[in-house]
Amino acid sequence: MLDVTVIEDPEAAAVSLDPTRARLLAELAAGPASAAMLAGKVGLPRQKVNYHLKALERHGLVELAGERRKGNVTERLMRATAASYVISPLALAEVQPDPDRFRDQLSARWLLALGARLVRDVGSLITGAAKARKRLATYALDGEVRFASAADRAAFVQELTAGVSALIRKYDAPDAEGGRDHRIVVAVHPTVKDRPEPAPELDQ
Repeated sequence: MLDVTVIEDPEAAAVSLDPTRARLLAELAAGPASAAMLAGKVGLPRQKVNYHLKALERHGLVELAGERRKGNVTERLMRATAASYVISPLALAEVQPDPDRFRDQLSARWLLALGARLVRDVGSLITGAAKARKRLATYALDGEVRFASAADRAAFVQELTAGVSALIRKYDAPDAEGGRDHRIVVAVHPTVKDRPEPAPELDQ
C-alpha cells in the first residue's frame, strides 16, 4: 500500500468524494476487509457495500487483497491502494489554477495556485516514474518559525528571497547539455492551528 497517491481522473475523484465510499476507503486503509465485515461498520447492507466497492475497484482506489471461504461462500478481501489520497487539479483540467496568469508574491491565492500546480506536477511525475519503474528525485523542506513581529517576518522573507535567488544564480546552467530543469517553490504562511475536538455530550 502506498502512503499517498494522487487522483488525476475526474470520475475517480467523484467516486472518492462520495461520503460512503470515502468511509469505506478509510476502513480499508486500516486493513483488508470483506463486504460483510464492512457492512456492520458502516451500517449498510452487504449488497450495497459490494456495489460501492466495485465502483472503487473500477477506478483503482481499492484492490483485491485475497479471498477466504466462509461456509459455502467465498469472500473477497479488499484493501485500499493507498493510506491517503490527493485530488490533482487535472481532475478539473478546464478550471485548474494557473500561477502564470497572475503573479503576486504576497497573494495568498497565488500561493494556493502554486500549491495546486505542485500537486499536479508531482502527481504526474509520480505516475510516470511508477510506469517506468524508476525513482523520482525530489526534495522538500518543512519547518515552522515564530516571528516576534511583522518587521521580523518581512526581514526573514527578504533574506530568504536573497539567499534562494543567489543559489539559483550560482547553480543555474541553462546551456548545460544533458541538464534537467527543476522547479523551486518556497512558501511562507501562518500555521493552521489544529481544530479542537468537540466536547462530549453529557447524558441527560
